Amino acid sequence: MTLEEKVGQMAQLERENLTADIVSKYFIGSILSGGGSAPRKNANVKDWVDMVNNFQQAALASRLGIPMIYGIDAVHGHNNVVNATIFPHNVGLGVTRDPLLVKKIGAATALEVRATGIPYAFAPCIAVCRDPRWGRCYESYSEDHAIVQEMTQIIEGLQGDVKKDMKGMPYVNGKTKVAGCAKHYVGDGGTVRGINENNTIVDQGGLFGIHMPAYLSSLKKGVATIMASYSSINGVKMHANRDLLTGFLKDILGFKGFIISDWQGIDRITYPPHSNYTYSIQASILAGVDMVMIPYNYTKFINGVLVLVKKNVIPVNRIDDAVARILRVKFAMGLFENPLGDYSLVDQVGCKKHRELAREAVRKSLVLLKNGKPGKPPVLPLPKNANKILVAGTHAHNLGYQCGGWTVQWQGVSGNNWTAGTTILNAIKATVDKSTKVTYRKAPGQNFFMKNNFDYAIVMVGEVPYAETRGDSQNLTIPHPGPKTIQNVCKSIKCVVVLISGRPVVIEPYLSAMDALVAAWLPGSEGQGVADVLFGDYGFTGKLARTWFKRVDQLPMNYGDPNYDPSFPFGFGLETKPIKEQSTRHEL
Repeated sequence: MTLEEKVGQMAQLERENLTADIVSKYFIGSILSGGGSAPRKNANVKDWVDMVNNFQQAALASRLGIPMIYGIDAVHGHNNVVNATIFPHNVGLGVTRDPLLVKKIGAATALEVRATGIPYAFAPCIAVCRDPRWGRCYESYSEDHAIVQEMTQIIEGLQGDVKKDMKGMPYVNGKTKVAGCAKHYVGDGGTVRGINENNTIVDQGGLFGIHMPAYLSSLKKGVATIMASYSSINGVKMHANRDLLTGFLKDILGFKGFIISDWQGIDRITYPPHSNYTYSIQASILAGVDMVMIPYNYTKFINGVLVLVKKNVIPVNRIDDAVARILRVKFAMGLFENPLGDYSLVDQVGCKKHRELAREAVRKSLVLLKNGKPGKPPVLPLPKNANKILVAGTHAHNLGYQCGGWTVQWQGVSGNNWTAGTTILNAIKATVDKSTKVTYRKAPGQNFFMKNNFDYAIVMVGEVPYAETRGDSQNLTIPHPGPKTIQNVCKSIKCVVVLISGRPVVIEPYLSAMDALVAAWLPGSEGQGVADVLFGDYGFTGKLARTWFKRVDQLPMNYGDPNYDPSFPFGFGLETKPIKEQSTRHEL
């Protein structure tokens, strides 16, 4: 390979503004879709395969015909694609304590990603979120590294079952599996005050005892790639951290796949970002980054690397190591034998089987935090044959809110016209008796209750979608009009509050007014799973995988800390029995 061909392999470009000519002329090794980046608005599955194959034909037409690898964020299902199955975000999946379920979700996601012609997913996020003020906390399974380690089973769902400890060798088994990406290495969930991309101040015990273990689990399962974190460890940017990227991950742990940068991740080594791009290239590649998610200004990157190699600032053997790792992953996943997308899989996207799996995941991810006021009988499960029920709140009939960030668009969406699924309101209507009257009001005023004689109310409020830094919050309050809706409804009638959020939020001031409280996290497209449990077709089984604090001034507060005084401790979750079981036992 010429030096130009090698450097081209190390470049990953965004599909937007990219042409087939650029791919073949610059020997581009990888392409991606960032959040919300699609072939066109409301692109169907065939549009995706057509686009990926068009770029791939260009890569194959270059001198050596090395196939490019197309990557995408598929972090709770194939979330960029309209009408794909949207699974609960990781914060809910950690609650299930069910690694086998998560592995099945990985397999379903891989199939839907492959159905669009894409062989590489930037998942799973194995961050250990230690502070819910972090805007990516919903991408983390738990504050407890042991749960995160268990959930790395998703890698075998994405990539295929390994027969033995892969010891860092990449493994992707066949045309229905994808290359995975454990991220964001390392310590992304431990930053000061939960500020995204910030500094994680940690001793060796915290680094290797909390943030690192899931990476060891991932290497055993043959994870193909690892993404560097924007954040720093004790002041050293991870994208420039040779000790941890090369010294530990590659040399000591023996990782043989490739390390990829995050989006413009090398630019952010300097402050302000991109202020010394030559230095950013030099620092990141010498530290051990193999593939760079540029993602736009490819000529500046390629020319920058070429100059640094010709000046002997970056040794050729470092370039050779990076390219060998990229090619190793491409060979491991069968990309040379089967470079093109397979149109026969198109019906897998959003198929009934995957939606049923997502619905099961929703049921198992719900946590019952309160069930009845002190001295009063339990409220849940709710009767289906009530005369008249009120459904209230901004989140009852909003599929976008229910799915959260990283859904169709990077920051998520609002409303029901973006993708397919079942809102919780529609799920309730489908579950109750035909004779039961269901009334929906987004924000009912005080007078509304005087005129209506409701048996009970279900109130659905919570956070509005966000991703990354836009989700950082130093107050963690429920957005307006959520608190007012809780207060208006719960002081007037028996109420069950279902909270839709990416993390624990401030609920202590409203708790006493509620008859019951359910944490539903960000359940995704299958809202029927919420109704299944509210009305007793299934029982509540979920246990908190995060501590639910009382006040933000307690944060960070994690299980095992001194002065641990939460509203609800890690591992808490009330249980109910399915109504069928209750009635059967009653007859005995």
